[in-house]
Amino acid sequence: MILTRNEILKLVKSGELKIKPFNEKNVGAGSIDLSLDNKFRIFKGNQKVKISEKVDYKKFTKLIKAEKIVLKPGEIVLGITREKIKLPTNICGWLQGRSRFARLGLVVHVTASFVQPGSENKQVLEIINLSPNEIEIHAGDKICQLILEKTIGRAKFKGKFVNQKL
Repeated sequence: MILTRNEILKLVKSGELKIKPFNEKNVGAGSIDLSLDNKFRIFKGNQKVKISEKVDYKKFTKLIKAEKIVLKPGEIVLGITREKIKLPTNICGWLQGRSRFARLGLVVHVTASFVQPGSENKQVLEIINLSPNEIEIHAGDKICQLILEKTIGRAKFKGKFVNQKL
């Protein structure tokens, strides 16, 4: 079941759901808007990437800090949310783009939209420009939304990206 605004606010007030920094104005009817931090990973260039469980994206990207970044058509960068989210062990989440930006060709995740129950981290975004125009994004832009859902049972995420920082 998807959590609505009142349920989200109850969880925040009780301390079961932690969002830092938290702004109540970012909680909508059934989601929480998340903003972009000023850290990005840009791809280094034309390299051959062999896909395996051991592949490290950091080898093919460079970390930069910027208040804005301009995406060319077809370009992808990795970004990260300003907010750190701590989910209860019975709540999972789904990252989605905001329709106002999707209508301009901006995608905030390629495939990794699921946030595991019990996660405690910032969310990495695979941001791509699918439009024929350049798109400028800024640190602080409310670029995506997190939809929360109750799970059956409890679990705590302990995977490779448990403490992801970008």
